[in-house]
Amino acid sequence: MTTTAPPRAASRWLALAALGLAQLMVVLDTTVVNIALPSAQRALGMSDTGRQWTISAYTLAFGGLLLLGGRMADRFGRRTTLLVGVAGFAVASALGGAAPSAGWLIAARAAQGVFAALLAPSTMSLLTLTFTDPRERGKAYGIFSAIMMSGSALGLTLGGALTEFLDWRWSLYINVPLAVVAGLGAWFAVPATAGHRETKLDWTSAALSCGGVVVLVHALSEAATSGWNSLTVLGFLGLAMALLGAFVVRQGRHPHPLLPLAVVRDRARAVAYLTVGTASFGAFGMFLFLTYQLQVVMGYGALAAALAFLPTLGANLFASTQLSGRLLARFGPRPLLAGGLFVLACGLLLAVRLTPDASYAAVILPMQLLLGLGAGLCMPVVLNVATRDVGARDAGAASAFVTTSQQVGASLGTATLNTIATAAAAGLTTSAAIVHGYTTAAAWAAAIVGAAALAALLLLPRGSR
Repeated sequence: MTTTAPPRAASRWLALAALGLAQLMVVLDTTVVNIALPSAQRALGMSDTGRQWTISAYTLAFGGLLLLGGRMADRFGRRTTLLVGVAGFAVASALGGAAPSAGWLIAARAAQGVFAALLAPSTMSLLTLTFTDPRERGKAYGIFSAIMMSGSALGLTLGGALTEFLDWRWSLYINVPLAVVAGLGAWFAVPATAGHRETKLDWTSAALSCGGVVVLVHALSEAATSGWNSLTVLGFLGLAMALLGAFVVRQGRHPHPLLPLAVVRDRARAVAYLTVGTASFGAFGMFLFLTYQLQVVMGYGALAAALAFLPTLGANLFASTQLSGRLLARFGPRPLLAGGLFVLACGLLLAVRLTPDASYAAVILPMQLLLGLGAGLCMPVVLNVATRDVGARDAGAASAFVTTSQQVGASLGTATLNTIATAAAAGLTTSAAIVHGYTTAAAWAAAIVGAAALAALLLLPRGSR
């Protein structure tokens, strides 16, 4: 028995609000610092390398430790790990906001990632345990998935407003009141859960997975300056493959794996993980380019650039809450997973029309609408498929791998597409060269997401439910 009796209807929706707010914090921090970063760099005398690690320290710690966080949720109880994660995230955010130096800020961002990895798996598995009625669960998944995929765009908007009207430090301080509200809501509305104390924590597997992801992202980033033929880049790629390969082998042999291979052997769940990883690869990677397109190339201010991302948020909310659940009940997951990725690929393909004087209404707006619509169609289905029919002991691991796929996909997308864009620009600094780099990266992103859409269509059997 893993939970108390299911909460009453009013408490269930209050629990959803608390869980959604906790999830919003961790997704917001993937991008909320992006627009504030130029101001932080000037204030702290940060190098360009330090600027990159301010973003990467968070996403890599988050993505690399999520599987361990999921297993800790299974062992100690999901509400317990949620509350500890929310409290730790608030403290790390406050320390980051008060950072007197670049090193302090980077360390605080890494600490945010560690506590995000603890709380994020708990939110999704608690959502599954709280909403047991299929109709209610569909609505809850729609709202929750909108938070997951729109939080990045909202983070850009919020970061721009805070930077322009207050100070860059408030892009971190804002998490403190959010954490207080989320923590209180979880304490009173989220059902208590019992842990499985017999679940062992495999620290070696955690080191292998986290190390492999960090080395892989570093290799992709290094390729931007050293080239793909560099022995250093090839060495890091080889090391990353060795670490990740050792992780997979260990999961098959260890009695208490971080990621039971049975979870990902299921074809439907495998396609769900592929979908969220690929969608994040394309969407999160392009958010960075659009930020620079709007601010550096087109001359938008921080707030104006942030507000320009709102159509993505609106389209995602509409598709997640009004379309996806209804279509899933009628057609099953296959057309939504494949179709959502295809729509997202079309949005990325529109980015090849970017020029230094591109029209926002003619190019960027329809691109953002398609990105939001595509993600909104497939993400609620991902949450439904990835966590369905998983045993109670593995619920944390299955839930964690959804967010792991999202964060690793976002990290790989940012690093890979940035490398492609840098190579295409060939070291030139003119606006035309920079935008050419963006459009080249967008074409690659569209091709990769389109290939994933085809894979989803072929791998999921017709009529699957």
